[in-house]
Amino acid sequence: MTVAQRHGRRIMMTPAELDSFLAEQRTCRVATVSADGRPHVSALWFAWDGRALWLYSLTRSRRWSEMRADPRIAVVVDDGEEYGELRGVELSGTVEFVGEAPRTGEPLPELEAPEQLFAAKNFGLDAMPHDGRHAWAKLAPDAIASWDFRKI
Repeated sequence: MTVAQRHGRRIMMTPAELDSFLAEQRTCRVATVSADGRPHVSALWFAWDGRALWLYSLTRSRRWSEMRADPRIAVVVDDGEEYGELRGVELSGTVEFVGEAPRTGEPLPELEAPEQLFAAKNFGLDAMPHDGRHAWAKLAPDAIASWDFRKI
């Protein structure tokens, strides 16, 4: 169940605007928490399927280790240079790990759509190239907050 945005309703994105924004953006920032409680933020490419954010992460990264230890994360996707152009989305919740880690391309129906979206968006390809170093984490967000300062 997604928590409704309580503040900034005037500048929040509609569901269609949010879907369009997440479909066109390439890079997000993923916030994880280390074992000692320190936050860690790292940039990552993603795919949005209209319900979940699909993160394709190196399995030998600090981010992956921290998500495995504590799957609660927050993700920000934003855009804009000037104040009146700023827009973005914050999504938070608990990630679910999908498929083998690292991903070798074993057929898995749940990954067909996100891999096709990701390959087209980030590589301009019809099929996902697997390098044996990355794996999938799916964030079906518990909360989404958005802003679009162009509405001010």
